[in-house]
Amino acid sequence: MSARIYQRPKNAMQSGRALTDQWILEFEQSEARRPDPLMGWTGSGDTQAQVRLTFPDKDAAKAYAEKHGIAARVHATPPKSLKLQAYADNFR
Repeated sequence: MSARIYQRPKNAMQSGRALTDQWILEFEQSEARRPDPLMGWTGSGDTQAQVRLTFPDKDAAKAYAEKHGIAARVHATPPKSLKLQAYADNFR
């Protein structure tokens, strides 16, 4: 089993930063998705891909993965850049 650990990103539709301090452990898919012949929906027999575990920090997620023998990769959080703009800049 392999998994990835990453920090929850900020919701692009809202300005709030709720739950962005959580770290998530997600299992990677072990088999490819295939379309259902009757309905056309995609699916697979891999139930681990549906599991998403949340942790308060990166170290707790890494400790959980090591304890249960899960090969996990940690994805670094990109640095936050703030673009300061003023309404008056539209007229310059």
